[in-house]
Amino acid sequence: MSDITNYENLANAIILQAVKDYTKALRRLKKFPHDKDAAYTKRECESFFRSDWFKILTSLNGDVLLDDLYREVYGE
Repeated sequence: MSDITNYENLANAIILQAVKDYTKALRRLKKFPHDKDAAYTKRECESFFRSDWFKILTSLNGDVLLDDLYREVYGE
């Protein structure tokens, strides 16, 4: 396996974990709107998806991804 493939796999794993964390936080907030830990995780993930670091890891559009994940959880 090449170094590039290893970096791509790591980048994908980082993004996938952020997606899982974000959707988990959204689901928690849907049930418990005042959950401070879930709100914090949501804000941190949103910051990550809009960051330069995210843009280095992938060519995905972070705002589009956030919208898609929000609609997946809230059905809007």
